[in-house]
Amino acid sequence: MFKDKVLLITGGTGSFGNAVLRRFLDSDIKEVRIFSRDEKKQDDMRHLLQNPKVKFYIGDVRDKRSVDVAMSGADYVFHAAALKQVPSCEFFPMQAVNTNVLGTENVLDSAIAHGVKNVVVLSTDKAAYPINAMGISKAMMEKVAISKGRALGDDATTTICCTRYGNVMASRGSVIPLWVEQIKQGKDITITDPAMTRYMMTLDDAVDLVIYAWQHGKNGDLFVQKAPAATLTVLAEALKGLYKADTAVRVIGTRHGEKLYETLVTREEMAKSIDMGEYYRIPCDNRDLNYDNFFSKGDEDASKIEDYHSHNTAQLDVDGMTKLLLKLTEIREDLGI
Repeated sequence: MFKDKVLLITGGTGSFGNAVLRRFLDSDIKEVRIFSRDEKKQDDMRHLLQNPKVKFYIGDVRDKRSVDVAMSGADYVFHAAALKQVPSCEFFPMQAVNTNVLGTENVLDSAIAHGVKNVVVLSTDKAAYPINAMGISKAMMEKVAISKGRALGDDATTTICCTRYGNVMASRGSVIPLWVEQIKQGKDITITDPAMTRYMMTLDDAVDLVIYAWQHGKNGDLFVQKAPAATLTVLAEALKGLYKADTAVRVIGTRHGEKLYETLVTREEMAKSIDMGEYYRIPCDNRDLNYDNFFSKGDEDASKIEDYHSHNTAQLDVDGMTKLLLKLTEIREDLGI
C-alpha cells in the first residue's frame, strides 16, 4: 500500500511515531519523515535506527514555514503532534490551543497546498464531552479537520479524516509505566479512583486504526476502534500479579480535569455512526449553514441511543487484563519473557 510512497509523521518522536516505524521500516515504503521539535529524541532515534529510509525534520507545527519544508513531496501524513498531558494543558491552556488547534490547521493547510493524498489526524477519547483543556483543544482540532474535509468534498486531491482512540497502554505519560516503577521501588500504587474505567488499547491497535482510516476514510470522516476497558483496580491487580508483588494500593483521589469514565463516541455521533465490525465510522455532517437544519429539525434517534463509553463497553477482568499487558513489548522485556 505504501510502496514507493513518502509518509510524514508529525510528532514522530513520540510513542505512536515509534510504533509506526516498527511497522513500516521493513516494508517497501520509500521514505518516512519524522517531524518534531525535539532534537534530542530525533538524535536518539537516528542513532538507534541507522536507516536511510528515515529522514528527520526539526520544526514545530506552530511554525507553518517549518511544516511546509517537511510537507513538500509527501504523499501521506499521520498528524500525531500534540500536547497530550491533562495537567500541563490545564495550567497552560493557550499552549494547548496553539499546538493542538492552530498547529493542526497549519498541517492541514500545508497538506492541501502541497497536494498530499491522505491526512489522518489523531485524536483522543477526551475530545468527546470534554471537561479539561486538553480534551477541549482536541475537540476543536477534530472540528477543524472535519470542517476542512467537508469543504474539500469527496472528489478532492486531499482526503482528511480523524481517528479517536482511548488510553494507549504504556505510552508516554500513561499510568502503567508509573505503577511499574512504583512496584519496583516498593512504593504504594497510587490510584485516583478504584472505580474509574479506561479503554485499554495497545500501540499496535492505534496504528491499525490509523491505517484503517487511511484505507477507508472519506473527507470529514471520524473513525473509532471498539476497545475493551478496565477499572484501575483491575489494572493494578494485573500488574501486581505479573510482577509478583504485594504492593499496597493507596487511593489519592481524582486529579484536576479527570473523568470517572471516558466516552469514545457520543450519543449524537452514535446515531449516525456506521458499524464497520471492529470500528465505527462517523461521517461528517454535510448540512450547510442553514439555521432551520440546526434549530427547527432535530434527530429523534439521538434521544434513544446511549454513548459508547468505558463504563458500558466490554469489561476486562484480571486475567483478561493480564493477557493484554503481556502483549506489550515493554512488559515482556521487563519480565524477561
